[in-house]
Amino acid sequence: FPRSLIPDAATGKLEMSLLGLGDIVIPGFFLALLLRFDAHNAKVDYFPTNVHASFPKPYFHSALVGYVLGLATTLYVMIVFQAAQPALLYLVPACLGSSLLCAVVRGELKALFDYSEEEEEEEEEETKDKADKKKD
Repeated sequence: FPRSLIPDAATGKLEMSLLGLGDIVIPGFFLALLLRFDAHNAKVDYFPTNVHASFPKPYFHSALVGYVLGLATTLYVMIVFQAAQPALLYLVPACLGSSLLCAVVRGELKALFDYSEEEEEEEEEETKDKADKKKD
């Protein structure tokens, strides 16, 4: 997106920042995973999913604030030094740091590190297999 809304006098073009799609998508995946973790903690059903369900989202909100602060830091450094910066250099520590700080404050650091959706899928498959064997 543009860094300035005033076009360059010499070329007439807007100065563009050097943020790439990955600077938005990769943290977006992390934010989505934290939202799933918040839903898991709130015991929101995965299927059928109620997209309008209201539940507390402390990890999502803390990482979103961290992302905004990391993005602001990236843009600040780019403007001050007049040089391109790898945005993930600032975004990754901001997002990870904010979510880890939230986990430490809430006393859920182990739960955050242990979170996995694969275990639930394996348990569902095992339950189906057991049910199928009982039918035979």
